[in-house]
Amino acid sequence: MSGWSSFLLLDEVAESADRCIKCNMCNTACPVMPATDLFPGPKYCGPQLQRFRAGDPVEEWVDYCSGCGACTRACPTGVMVAELNARARARIYERRGVPLRNRLISSSELLGRLGAPVAPVANRMLASPAARALAERVLGIAREAPLPRFNRRGLRAALAQVQQPETGERVAYFHGCATGYYEPWVGVAAVRVLNRHGIRVEVPEQSCCGLPFLSNGDFRTGRRYAQRLVRQLLPAVRAGLPIVATSTSCSFALKSEYEHVLGMREPEVKEVAAATRDVFEFLRERSWLGELELRPGVLHRRVLYHGPCQLRSHGIGEPALEVLEGLAGAEVESSWVECCGIAGTYGLKAEKYGIARRVGEALVARVEELRPDLVACDSETCRWHIAAMTGLPVRHPIELLDQAQTALEAP
Repeated sequence: MSGWSSFLLLDEVAESADRCIKCNMCNTACPVMPATDLFPGPKYCGPQLQRFRAGDPVEEWVDYCSGCGACTRACPTGVMVAELNARARARIYERRGVPLRNRLISSSELLGRLGAPVAPVANRMLASPAARALAERVLGIAREAPLPRFNRRGLRAALAQVQQPETGERVAYFHGCATGYYEPWVGVAAVRVLNRHGIRVEVPEQSCCGLPFLSNGDFRTGRRYAQRLVRQLLPAVRAGLPIVATSTSCSFALKSEYEHVLGMREPEVKEVAAATRDVFEFLRERSWLGELELRPGVLHRRVLYHGPCQLRSHGIGEPALEVLEGLAGAEVESSWVECCGIAGTYGLKAEKYGIARRVGEALVARVEELRPDLVACDSETCRWHIAAMTGLPVRHPIELLDQAQTALEAP
């Protein structure tokens, strides 16, 4: 038995399987199970098969679990079903090896470093039907799956143009790979909003959180990335700075998955987890404590807000929705949809892209019902997938808050 797998029968995640009462709430909540016959459901894959996992894994279809976490959130007795499934997937790939496709789509930081400097060329290649068809045939990356566009400028260059306050509270910004290499405007919007509330933003040296590797069964590489990021963020935490994030999936890795999926229980991991906040969670928390007053804004748009599944796993509600609803002129509705279907890199895979589209049909129906001007969503891969499915502009809610506050500042 390998080093990482030796704890599986000893920690709270594995032991939580004993609390399963076979109520089927996890199956009822699962968005993947109704979309494909290839996945028999989280109960069967998780607590029901946990007793057989002391040796080699006995199932392969656990890889069709998207990792959305709906099952864990739905369980009335606290079985950590999604975490059990993630570990089972890693056992499978530990045995047979992680395929090139999985390693490639997990390497968001490496791809960003390579693609951003040559963004025009890289973006043309990614948009080429011939190149996408070849990638599907050779690598198994779905030709129709949404891929982001590299941004040549990058986040740090964009932030160099932002004039920050000299004094006031300081926070450390964890931006994630998507904002760093593809959507720097999200980071600029976050910094501008925080600055308006008297908060100075520092951007420590940081790397990928490793979440894509966890999702694709490569725990060895994911743990290496996790350990590096904890080392990078720890000085800011020990200096008393909160870690503020704009990617709900990346921040959830810091808050929970390092411990509950990878089994990292070091004190340093817990320190970073305790200091991490989603940007809207941070603003709402400070507002509730009376430490800042949320600045008003005006947004004359009809917005459908989709709270991504990883945000729900934070257990903080939907703070971005609460803030957007308070903007003057804004008509904001919640999607009330569990999952858009993409689940990070899940929907990029040729054999899973159709499943991702079927899971997303409920969200498309909600868009057709409400006819919004745009969709707001906190997760980057969800934004790209929703835009591809609906044809609507999809924005991070922090962009909308920045836009709304800027509107009131205009002469």
